[in-house]
Amino acid sequence: MVELLVQSKVRAYIKKKGLNTGGDTLEALDKRLSGLIDDAAGRAKANDRKTLMAKDC
Repeated sequence: MVELLVQSKVRAYIKKKGLNTGGDTLEALDKRLSGLIDDAAGRAKANDRKTLMAKDC
């Protein structure tokens, strides 16, 4: 289940690149995005902050 992405926006962006969107693409992108956010949150917490900043990404 895709939770973080706006599916229509992602599909439109992929279509703008001249490609079609495979059935499992959005779930894979959502999973990857979740991992990136989790990593960034870990860095913020390691620095004793409660605010996620661009430098954590």
